Amino acid sequence: MKLQQLRYILEIVRQNNHLSAAAEALHTSQPGVSRQVQLLEAELGFEVFLRTRNRIIGPTEPGRLVLDIAKRVVTDMAALKALKDDVNSGAHGTLTIGTTHTQARYVLPRVIEEFVRSHPDVQLVLRQGNPEDICAMVDAAEADIAIGTDTVNALPNLVKLPCFALPRSVVARRDHPILQVPELTLEAIAGYPIISYDQRYSGRWRVMKAFKDAGLDPKIILSAIDADVCKTYIELGLGIGVLTTITFDPKRDSELGARDASHLFDPSTIFISLRANTYLRGYMLDFIRAVAPKLTSAVVRGALRDANAGRTGEA
Repeated sequence: MKLQQLRYILEIVRQNNHLSAAAEALHTSQPGVSRQVQLLEAELGFEVFLRTRNRIIGPTEPGRLVLDIAKRVVTDMAALKALKDDVNSGAHGTLTIGTTHTQARYVLPRVIEEFVRSHPDVQLVLRQGNPEDICAMVDAAEADIAIGTDTVNALPNLVKLPCFALPRSVVARRDHPILQVPELTLEAIAGYPIISYDQRYSGRWRVMKAFKDAGLDPKIILSAIDADVCKTYIELGLGIGVLTTITFDPKRDSELGARDASHLFDPSTIFISLRANTYLRGYMLDFIRAVAPKLTSAVVRGALRDANAGRTGEA
């Protein structure tokens, strides 16, 4: 069996069992993907995928085990390549970071500015997506680290390291009544249309949970994937927003105002996610420490060591 075949079956699953989409993502032909899967199944002696009318509908029971092993093999090969690059190139290399809009726009600029100055021979690549997307990138070895909020789905191959919390504020047009109420309450906020983060973001879950726990059902008039889009429509007067405080800049957002709402809504925790078997290059550890100084080399290495020990059943 070939490493290429393992990559093919993993990509098929990532593309929701669509062979044509997998072939396109792999920059090859659909018949070529089908042929390699058939060769792998012939060598294994059983089918990896269930099929109906020549269409893949999902993995078989033994196929699930093959996929688990394939994922480990592919990510281990990525770690091995990183080790080779580290030994051969020293401080040179590429660091691919999967991150959400809020982190890329408001948290990382100063970190990246300093990192580029201190590591001029390292190329940084930012790949944006929602929290699920960026963790999937890391899980598939398409990114080295992910920086974002929590996810709905658990990814057992990843280690999540908490970095810091982001409190929330109510953001509205400067002339909006919500900015003038003597006491900011959930009832007062729920009295106005709300512009919120998309449901794939923990900011939405936490805000809605606070309302639900208080027996309130606010009207969500618009959902968006990032704070800048939310603020555009807040500025038009379509509603108010409950956004992470870091996304409000008094200078840039001169038409808007904000009030601290940290006493009403739980903050979002930002995590750095890594593959448990990743090879930690020196500049990767430097970047992680720049994002969250408490995540020293010893802390990160210890977390990965503990995760790998747990996977192998070691004490």
